Amino acid sequence: MQSSKTYNFCTLFDSYYLPKGLVLYDSLCKVCDNFHLYVVAFDDDCYKKLVALNLPKMTVISLQEFESEELLAVKPTRNKAEYCWTCSSSTVLYAIQRFNLDHGVYLDADLLFFSSPQVIFEEIEKANASVAITKHFMLNKDLAGEFCVHFVYFKNDADGRKALQWWRDSCIDWCFARYENGKYGDQRYLESFAAKFKNVLVIKNRGAGVAPWNMRQYKYLNNYEFVHKDKTYPVVFFHYHGTRINVENNNLVLKAITYDIPKVAKDLFFMPFLVSYKSVCETYFGIKVNNLIIKNRKWHEKLYSFTKRIIKSLNVSRVHRAYYFLVKKRYEGYEQNTIYQGEYAQKGS
Repeated sequence: MQSSKTYNFCTLFDSYYLPKGLVLYDSLCKVCDNFHLYVVAFDDDCYKKLVALNLPKMTVISLQEFESEELLAVKPTRNKAEYCWTCSSSTVLYAIQRFNLDHGVYLDADLLFFSSPQVIFEEIEKANASVAITKHFMLNKDLAGEFCVHFVYFKNDADGRKALQWWRDSCIDWCFARYENGKYGDQRYLESFAAKFKNVLVIKNRGAGVAPWNMRQYKYLNNYEFVHKDKTYPVVFFHYHGTRINVENNNLVLKAITYDIPKVAKDLFFMPFLVSYKSVCETYFGIKVNNLIIKNRKWHEKLYSFTKRIIKSLNVSRVHRAYYFLVKKRYEGYEQNTIYQGEYAQKGS
């Protein structure tokens, strides 16, 4: 039985990420009756499209409404990816304040929910937590840190607001795609929560974030459950980090750019993601899709990923600063898709 309480989710994306954002929304609709998704649309095309769709469980917020003086002041100093990271905490703060919510959860836009998030909220409520964060659940902690921003909960109480305000202020002060003095993007700040604030819960349910970096650890069962150390968990959501999707000759092609995809994950997670993506293309954009294709990395992409992992394992600021400037264009933003002209090609992750 689902809880009658409404779960308030917050995210941000532009027209480049729009289909993934709609996959997220549709997946929540399938598994959860009692949710509302607050979306900050990061460009005019995205805003106009979402407003036109008028989805019943979504509130669309324009960039003009959302951006504060503090955000606008740092915007010229951040590339596109970094500015999105800078704004992740602000989306929750804005939604809680603007709509007087009793709580808010930041979600990354590239998630697909396979079961109800109620089990996560039950864990949060049982702990009476004001803040809840999720682990990467990876075997070896790397540059990204122990915790992942893809699901971050804040209650609208004194402790929750204090932690959220600090995270927001910290991201405005510094949020870049490199390691520096223990910081990396918006993510490493989460490691300070338990020491700085009260009522912080580290979510134990491993179903809150199955992802390419941890998917090989588990034994998968039917009905989207898996076993880890003799304990069974439901797959609540999968995080499709490191994927690119193109429409090529009316075929939908998913390419893994960061990880190889084992067969079990291909069948359980990536093909359902493409099926959902196909539905979004056809339902919301009128784009006919024939075949669904999954491609793994080529040898030079594997070499690049290997080199990047080695660099990320080195917590040395000067190494990361040099790497950051060498590959900075990767974070500058992506080519705009042409979905509004009837052809869609998404070329980023």
